[in-house]
Amino acid sequence: MRRVWLWAGAAVLMWTMAAAGEQWPQFRGPSAGVAADDPALPETWSKTENVAWAIDVPGLGWSSPVVWGDQIFLTTVVSSGQATPPQKGLFAGTLPYEAKVPHRWVVYAIDFETGKVRWQRDIRTIVPLRPKHIKNSFASETPVTDGQRVYVLFADLGLFAFDMQGNPAWSKELEPMDREFGYGSGASPVVHKDRVYIVNDNEKRSFVAAHDARTGTELWRIDRDEESNWSTPFVWEHEQRTEIVTAGTGKVRSYGLDGTLLWELKGMTWINVPTPFAKHGLLYISSGWVGDAVRPVYAVRPGASGDISLKEGETSNAYITWYQRQLGTYSTSPLVYGDHYYTLFDRGYLACHDARTGKQIYGRQRIAADTSGFTASPWAYNGKVFVLSEDGDTFVIQAGPEFKVLGRNSLEEMALATPAVARGSVIIRTQSKLYRIAKRG
Repeated sequence: MRRVWLWAGAAVLMWTMAAAGEQWPQFRGPSAGVAADDPALPETWSKTENVAWAIDVPGLGWSSPVVWGDQIFLTTVVSSGQATPPQKGLFAGTLPYEAKVPHRWVVYAIDFETGKVRWQRDIRTIVPLRPKHIKNSFASETPVTDGQRVYVLFADLGLFAFDMQGNPAWSKELEPMDREFGYGSGASPVVHKDRVYIVNDNEKRSFVAAHDARTGTELWRIDRDEESNWSTPFVWEHEQRTEIVTAGTGKVRSYGLDGTLLWELKGMTWINVPTPFAKHGLLYISSGWVGDAVRPVYAVRPGASGDISLKEGETSNAYITWYQRQLGTYSTSPLVYGDHYYTLFDRGYLACHDARTGKQIYGRQRIAADTSGFTASPWAYNGKVFVLSEDGDTFVIQAGPEFKVLGRNSLEEMALATPAVARGSVIIRTQSKLYRIAKRG
């Protein structure tokens, strides 16, 4: 009988672990880049090694793939002419790219096992209404799904919902907005229970809005005193309440589910890209525009109200557990794996701090001397941290207090999108392809 109970307990544990690794429904997945440990997940690959399949993706998009069940969802925008290729590097290009010919906005559902296109939906074909940075794409917002519908945001077109078979469910047109230097858009939607939340920070009229996930009805919209930002909102569930946390240049703001402002925090940089997230009962917020002297990281306790900004000389207060003055990054979101807070700097360094106290474990360590930089956010599983360079090289780094590069996996093509990890596979998007990486056999 004891053996039966042990077997049953092991079966339940294995089922729970498998279920935890089945879906990757949003940008950075359900746990801010941390995937469930799974011995089936690969740690080495190339263009030919451990490749379950690789498919060509037309056009250009830097949105991440998302996974639900046996489908992978992906967006792209296809030019009808000769498109200017994107450029690598932290300061790639100085002028916005203005398209002069019609482009086609597309949503794909791809079969997880085979890589074949299950369905394709063309949303619109027009000349782009706003420019973008030469490094950006017109499809940089990552879709989100709740298993009933997939929600797709193109900030200068609208918010679109499809059921899992590709039938249109609803759509809401959005007014195209100018953004700083014509950089284009990038903040992704999030879904929580029966609502879809979006943030649109721009140069004309910034706002955060909640939509009914079933009908698309706008339930509320709150204007924001913000200019252009590219940070995806975060739904923070804790014992006291559920909050919608938004990072911005002027302030970090947290809203209740009815749109009420709960608390705010000043002290961010001129441009904000990293996405807030929570682990160990703390909310982590970072901001790192490279031109600012102060590039902060904050760890915030639940239950805040009002203005919780640090005063001059403070490194903590009633709600801010710890603060680092120059740990923020420009494009990449941080990672908390186990007890450690990892910072992937855009120029190719990794640092490690104690996630609960902010104490340094090790300072900036050079990952490799021959990289163009990093835009994709890190992820982790099986005791390892993975970082994907703009050159398409994934570096495998030992997790824990000692920095050690264990390997380098090259796909030999530009990559800016953060990968997805689900069902024993890593799904990586490069400039022209989508790979499902999985152990052979």
